[in-house]
Amino acid sequence: MPSYLELYSSGELTERVKKLWARLESCDLCPHRCAVNRLKGQKGFCKVALGPMISSYGPHFGEEDPLVGVGGSGTIFFTYCNMACVYCQNWEISHLGEGEIVSSAQLARIMLALQARGCHNINLVTPTHQVPFIAEALKLAIEQGLCIPVVYNCGGYESVETLRLLEGLVDIYMPDFKYWDEKVALKLSKVPNYPAIAREALKEMHRQVGDLVLDENGIAQKGLIVRHLVLPGGLAGTRHILEWVAKEISPYTYVNIMDQYHPCGRAWEYPPLDRPLTPEEYSQALEAAKKAGLKRLDQRRPRRILWLDF
Repeated sequence: MPSYLELYSSGELTERVKKLWARLESCDLCPHRCAVNRLKGQKGFCKVALGPMISSYGPHFGEEDPLVGVGGSGTIFFTYCNMACVYCQNWEISHLGEGEIVSSAQLARIMLALQARGCHNINLVTPTHQVPFIAEALKLAIEQGLCIPVVYNCGGYESVETLRLLEGLVDIYMPDFKYWDEKVALKLSKVPNYPAIAREALKEMHRQVGDLVLDENGIAQKGLIVRHLVLPGGLAGTRHILEWVAKEISPYTYVNIMDQYHPCGRAWEYPPLDRPLTPEEYSQALEAAKKAGLKRLDQRRPRRILWLDF
C-alpha cells in the first residue's frame, strides 16, 4: 500500500501540510529561495502564488513502461516550472502559463477520477513549486479513497529540505538529471548550481524510496526512476551523469535515456540546440550507460496519450 496511507493514519500528513504551507510566507520551496510571500499573492521565479494551477490531466501512455501498464499513468501537468529551459517541449505550459487555478478540493477530485479510470498511479508533472497545494489535495483524496502510488515527476532542481517534508507522501521519484556542467545549466535553464543540487536531491530521493520495485505485473510500486534527455553536441554531459548515477546512487537504478530532443521554444537561438539529436549521438549515450555498469535501462516502445477534458 502507498506509504502516504500510514502517514495519514498517524496524523503526520496534517503536520506536513502545515509545514509546507508555512514555507510559502518567505518561499524557499526550491533552490531559487525567492523569499517572496506567496500567501499574500507575491510571485517569484515560478510565477505561481496561491492555489494549484494545472494545464491538463489524463491517462498517459507515453511514460515509462512500469508506470503505464494497461491503465496508463494518471498524469497531472502543473503550470509553470522552477526551471526555464530554453528548449522546453511544454513551452506553452512552463513559460506561457497555459492552465487554470483550481482548488485543493478540485485537485483531489482529479486524483480520484484518474484512479477511477484505472490509472496505476498519480503522476505529478513539475510539482516542485506547488507541493503545499498538492499535499493538501492528497489529504482530501485519501479521505475519499485514494490508494494508488504517487509519482513525483520533476526537473531535478530540488531542495533537500522540501524533499524531507515529502518523505512518505511520494512513492516514486522520477527526476531528470539534465546537466553535468553548471555553466550550461545556467545558460540553458536559468538554474544556478544545478549539478550539485541535482546530485544531492537524487541521493535524498534514493534514501527515501530505494531502487525501483515492481509488482508481479511489472507495475512500479515504489522507488527511483532517473530520466536523462540527451542533448545535441554533448551539452548535457551524458557520460558523466550516467557514471555518477551508477557509482553514487546504484547500478540498479532504473534509467530512461531519452532520445526525443527536437528544437522547441527558443532553441533556435542556442546552437547546436537548433538541430535534432542524431542517431549516432543517442547510440553513444547508450554505450556510455553500458560502460558505466547500469543494469536497468528503459526499453522504448510506441507511445500514445489520452487526455481528459479540463
